[in-house]
Amino acid sequence: MGKLKITQVRSAIRRPSDQKKTLIALGLKKLNKARVVEESPAVNGMIRKVEHLLKVEKA
Repeated sequence: MGKLKITQVRSAIRRPSDQKKTLIALGLKKLNKARVVEESPAVNGMIRKVEHLLKVEKA
């Protein structure tokens, strides 16, 4: 599998706690911070859960 660059583009304020924990598990804590992660089924599921807060690109 490949690598994905994920960037948090919307705030986690007023989001359910499970979505906040998912962002932290992805390594995102602040707006406009990016992280490169290895693509896997687990990571894809986490991204799908909070995709409305993220921008996802192939790395």
